[in-house]
Amino acid sequence: MKKNKTVLITGSSRGIGAATARRLASEGFIVVINYEKDEAAARRVYDEIREISPESLLVRADVRSDADVCRMFDEVESKLGMVDCLVNNAGIAGYKMIQDISDAEWSDMFDVNVHGAFRCVRRAAPKMIAAGRGKIVGVSSIWGVTGGAMEVHYSATKGAIIAMNKALAKELGWSGITVNTVAPGGVDTDMLAGFSAEELRGYCSRFPLGRLARPEEIAGVIAYLLSDAGDYITGEVININGGAHI
Repeated sequence: MKKNKTVLITGSSRGIGAATARRLASEGFIVVINYEKDEAAARRVYDEIREISPESLLVRADVRSDADVCRMFDEVESKLGMVDCLVNNAGIAGYKMIQDISDAEWSDMFDVNVHGAFRCVRRAAPKMIAAGRGKIVGVSSIWGVTGGAMEVHYSATKGAIIAMNKALAKELGWSGITVNTVAPGGVDTDMLAGFSAEELRGYCSRFPLGRLARPEEIAGVIAYLLSDAGDYITGEVININGGAHI
């Protein structure tokens, strides 16, 4: 019987996912790093965490593809056993007026952010149910709670993640599985690379803490939810936004 819990973090080559991988490895988890395109960045995170979590894995999979998702879980299970914890972090963003969003862009946003999370939960849930335990955390956004102008497609997907996870908490709680969501505000990652320094200062000036979050601050909340201290928390949306939405 394995001693440490295995956590699969989708989209963990950078940003919140990479910070979460580092944090969980430091807390004794066996971490599965997932990436789609940037193998070099994913391998840097992987090489770093293997120093403290030598059983950790690096697996390429596009969450748009059910075949990729199933292959990823098959590989993890064959080497490490069941996925004890799942962090649905993989996501893409966009910034456009509604009339400029194409059908393809709308569909791809949902395919990654919502359908990708759905595919991973659908594959993870049977093993968790059979074991009578498991933890799932989804990464939404402040715009999934409040909506964001110029980000209608992104906001819609992040709101869907919240609704899906609340439903899952009700469905899976009877099997000893917790399902929660974190909803960050602006986080200092390359996902904000398209915004100017002036735009970011303007955003931060409107709320109490007046700065972007560090990825490590989001990772800390995810780590808490996956720890024993978070065992009695389910169906919650944890807003981590520096007071941008109160």
